Amino acid sequence: MSFSVYEFTQSLVSGILVGGAFALLGVGFSLTWGVTRVINVAHTAFAVLAAYLAYWGTKLYGIDPVLSLVFIVPLFFLLGILFHETLIKPIAHRTRDLGLASMVLTFGLGAALENGMAWIWTPDPRVLGTAYVGKALLVGSIALSYGPLIAFALAVVTLAALYAFLHRTYTGKAVRAVWQDREGAALAGVNLGRVTRLTYGVSMITAGVAGVAMALMYTFDPTANFAWMIYAFLVVIFGGVGSVLGAALAGLMIGLILGVSGVFIPLTWVNLVLFVFLIVLLLVRPSGLLRR
Repeated sequence: MSFSVYEFTQSLVSGILVGGAFALLGVGFSLTWGVTRVINVAHTAFAVLAAYLAYWGTKLYGIDPVLSLVFIVPLFFLLGILFHETLIKPIAHRTRDLGLASMVLTFGLGAALENGMAWIWTPDPRVLGTAYVGKALLVGSIALSYGPLIAFALAVVTLAALYAFLHRTYTGKAVRAVWQDREGAALAGVNLGRVTRLTYGVSMITAGVAGVAMALMYTFDPTANFAWMIYAFLVVIFGGVGSVLGAALAGLMIGLILGVSGVFIPLTWVNLVLFVFLIVLLLVRPSGLLRR
């Protein structure tokens, strides 16, 4: 299959832009898994919900998807706390295997959310209809589509803010202490309940921003939930559970693999390349690239 330097460079840049959104999609999923040992399979269903909220805000009220985050971020923070208090906290006191129990519970929640969105908004694919989606910025011969460019900017800002929160604030350091040694953190005086609630709120914020970022690049419908979950799992496996830098690096790697491999092989084989790379990584470094 013939290719040019331009095609390769364009695919490289596009892969980086898309990879930022993948990283953002997986980082909150990784955070709750690392801190509370909960595998929240419904994480991406909430991301799809955020995409719908941004879509209807644009369609009905003319609100730019990025500006809709002013409402989505606090709403999803509260949703995260509610999710923990009403669903996760009760089963945490009733099961010995929280990972398995949470996976089953949130799988059902994700399916319920998917069916609820299909019932309310129909299963038809949606596209964010803004003035800039579909247009591109030309940098030399490279075309930077505004949708992925803005999605990448949202990812960089959110990941940087999350990293700063976890490494530069007392509360963030408490979150890191809990995922590194829960019992030790409790003995040191960390309020586990407060840290856990905050973790779910922050995780849900990242899901909301990621949903808007993904909607700026792709069409979406309720079934996008499970397609997006594959990328979230890959980010965690590649980057390591609980690592923000690992999630960022993993997302970029996934985007680059998908983008660049499409230059050399048919698109139907691209996912095969991604999973072969995953198998090799698991054999070489099963804990992920930057496990904390």
